[in-house]
Amino acid sequence: MASGCCGTKKQKLNNSQAASCPTMNGHSHTNGYGSSSRNNHDHYAEHNGHSNGPMTNGHSHMNGHTPHQNGLQNGMVLKNGIIPSPYTDRIACPEMCFFCFDVLYGSLHNLEPPKAPSFTNEAFPLFVTWKIGKDHRLRGCMGTFNALNLHSGLREYAMTSAFKDSRFPPISRDEFNKLQCSVSILRHFEEGNDYLDWQVGVHGIRIEFHNERGSKRTATYLPEVAPEQGWNQTQTIDSLLRKGGFKGNVTPEVRASIKLTRYQSEKVSACYADYASRFQTNGVSRPF
Repeated sequence: MASGCCGTKKQKLNNSQAASCPTMNGHSHTNGYGSSSRNNHDHYAEHNGHSNGPMTNGHSHMNGHTPHQNGLQNGMVLKNGIIPSPYTDRIACPEMCFFCFDVLYGSLHNLEPPKAPSFTNEAFPLFVTWKIGKDHRLRGCMGTFNALNLHSGLREYAMTSAFKDSRFPPISRDEFNKLQCSVSILRHFEEGNDYLDWQVGVHGIRIEFHNERGSKRTATYLPEVAPEQGWNQTQTIDSLLRKGGFKGNVTPEVRASIKLTRYQSEKVSACYADYASRFQTNGVSRPF
């Protein structure tokens, strides 16, 4: 199933500020970012009407992304309140963003798909996020909690997030040189003991709950969402409940009934200028 990571509607949070979160849809696409409007860069993921199956089976898409910070990001430094992961076996690399740019360029110009990239083809849950302009407005964000081989998974979600995020029209050729791409690799999934068994700035969270009609729903936020919004744990949970479609009163009993999974994310970002400079400074030819 695919999931989306960003939201566009304002939410009313219990004892907290208004905000919106992401949803996950169908193939199991998920949005990993949350935002109050399409013009801000908050990240979240929500689930629309479908619950995700096991994270290693099926095809679950999600939307998730993070803001661009002066060229390439490797996510290993403290930015936006995000604490570096203690794990050193890093997977995410800038070439993943360049590959997504290659895929999008080829699709926009009706070219053959690019050659297989040189980075690892191991299987991981992943998100691809597109932002646009100097203010880095969200332009599309989709991903999956199910483990996909990175070559085919990034190829698929580079296009899914660019063309099939229902919150936005498809990305056009004219927008290509204004884009920024972020790739998030999701790792180290752990079941939480309760809805507070995670750390702001360290973990992304995925919650399962039943809405006021008894239907099972899910929603997710990538690790950067809560610190970017200035939320504590309870505010983050309340926001996810709203984005996931819960319309009732959020009581302590509702929060206690949540099943929570925490995870960590490796994120890397590159803007169009980074992508273009690869050809200009390294003599690299387009892989078509």
